[in-house]
Amino acid sequence: MSTARAEMFETAAPPAGSAVALAMRDISHRYGDTTALEGVDLEVRAGEVVCLLGPSGCGKSTLLRIAAGLEVLQQGEVQLAGETVAQPGGRQVPPEGRNLGLMFQDAALFPHLTVLENVTFGLTRMPSAARRARALELLERLGLAAHATSYPHVLSGGQQQRVALARAVAPAPALMLLDEPFSALDTRLREQTRDDTLHLLKACGAGTLMVTHDPEEAMFMADRIALMRDGRILQVGTPTELYCHPSDPFVVRFFGEVNEVTGVVVSGEVRTAFGVVPAPGYPDGTALDVLIRPEAVNVRPVGDPGRHERSHVIMSRLLGRSSLLHLCVHTAEGEEIHGHSRMPGVFLPAERQPVTLELDPSQVFLYPRSG
Repeated sequence: MSTARAEMFETAAPPAGSAVALAMRDISHRYGDTTALEGVDLEVRAGEVVCLLGPSGCGKSTLLRIAAGLEVLQQGEVQLAGETVAQPGGRQVPPEGRNLGLMFQDAALFPHLTVLENVTFGLTRMPSAARRARALELLERLGLAAHATSYPHVLSGGQQQRVALARAVAPAPALMLLDEPFSALDTRLREQTRDDTLHLLKACGAGTLMVTHDPEEAMFMADRIALMRDGRILQVGTPTELYCHPSDPFVVRFFGEVNEVTGVVVSGEVRTAFGVVPAPGYPDGTALDVLIRPEAVNVRPVGDPGRHERSHVIMSRLLGRSSLLHLCVHTAEGEEIHGHSRMPGVFLPAERQPVTLELDPSQVFLYPRSG
């Protein structure tokens, strides 16, 4: 992104105490005998991006559709800017009456309209000159002003999504709802498009609720993440809070692969094949599940390749900005277990290279042993 465009997008995080754009209270929803949502509470503040994150089928798209009015509310209450827009057996404001913008995986542009005409489509209450000025301003912000007279079919997928974003934002909605908007794009287009999207969302000041199944995308886009599982919100917090202070083993696992071992607390710590882990707050004798992120495992080569009486490298792979090491880790009892380490940069020890391991406790998580 050019310096000039970056300056146009400079924004601040939503201040504490910002007005609530969306409030969802005690939302439950069922499809026949299948429970899609159960007792969900969620708020989105003006100027805030909240990502609904979770695996397929966890209920995140259903929750977004209820907020949009595309799904009839069965239980609970939905408020937009403090006004109740949905109650069971009572008020059900239709989507077009909710002052919100919608953006989905499919850009759904009108093929017979130019880019400019697509963006001005929803601005029926503005004078013609003002509609055009508003649309051109948004297209300029998104680097698409040169395509104003083009038709959608000549644009790339990323450009089409940015036009769809401009169309949704143009009426200045109080709330933006995004459902997997970047999932159909390739990696390079996805990164650029979500970057442009985030800056524009912050500049327009609307509250935003976005659905994604991609943890990295959620961490990039969100001020707060609501991680869902089986129709419930498991944890809500900033990306740092969820990644560094996960409330549940599912949260740890969802943000990436982990090495999983077990251990028993002795003298305030747990000894594992990967190293010793402090266990404050757990009494001696407590059986624990120990979840270790690969980046917590620091590898140091020792000795010559080929000797197997200690932990060693099975295979090394360069992944670009980091290197992934497949390890054979030896326990104190001589048992061999398979583990992974992720090291920064180019770090490719030879196959069968003996190594010592050192743990970063900040990326190791302890939970009472399941079962």
